[in-house]
Amino acid sequence: MTASPAPALNRLSVVIPVFNQLNYTRQCVETLNRAGVADAQLIIINNASTDGTAEFLATHPQIHAVNNADNVGCGPAWTQGSKLSCAEWTAVMNNDVLVPAGCLDGLITFAEENNYDVICPAMREGEADYDWPQHAADFMRKMRDVRRDDIGHGVCFLVHRRVFEQVGYFNNYGGYEDDDFFRRVRTAGFRLAMTGRGWLHHFGSVTQKSTKFKVVMTREHRERYRRAVGQNWLQRKIHQFNQSRRGRRWRQTELAQFGGTLRERRLGGVTEYA
Repeated sequence: MTASPAPALNRLSVVIPVFNQLNYTRQCVETLNRAGVADAQLIIINNASTDGTAEFLATHPQIHAVNNADNVGCGPAWTQGSKLSCAEWTAVMNNDVLVPAGCLDGLITFAEENNYDVICPAMREGEADYDWPQHAADFMRKMRDVRRDDIGHGVCFLVHRRVFEQVGYFNNYGGYEDDDFFRRVRTAGFRLAMTGRGWLHHFGSVTQKSTKFKVVMTREHRERYRRAVGQNWLQRKIHQFNQSRRGRRWRQTELAQFGGTLRERRLGGVTEYA
């Protein structure tokens, strides 16, 4: 059953690449529907699944399903779906996520209030052994104004149409597609962030691992990406050190003020904070 959509959701399409993992795809679609996203807003790129995914999509005729003959990988699937979106905002999302009510419309509202062009939700990864809908509601209320500037993640990110029009779509680096896109977003002068105004549960890299099943990251992929970035070994290490230091600062500040962080992990009944 689809909930009545919030006004912001009317300006959204959701792109989901899949390769097998039907159970994850099914529950992802169900949670999106309950959160107010209609089937007609979903664009699912099926990378030659053999587990009944195509048959499941056929039972949802309003979903815009693309059934590829081969597994083209993550970046090309993102591009396929994003080019089919006519919406003002396009959400690019893994299928191994649970999406609560208020997440996607909260992200759009936060982005528009604060002039962001690409926006990512907070998330908890790992085991869904807790009351995640209630946790989501409490989290998004408590952390609604918390943000981490100039950072994103590939699990779920919303992109305004003006970004695609200027920056283009996604390259195929066998695993660096999100980093590359965010780098080009920054270079073009667009703003990105992660915010607690949206939250979701992520089981943990199921989408990436499966969509890359036949598209293995090679040394050529890595070298091509590094040439595009233009960083030598030392520059990469400095960048990684600065990112790690910034992450520790965010974690310490958020824990001290709110008792939680925008990135969490659930393992063995214990929540870890990042």
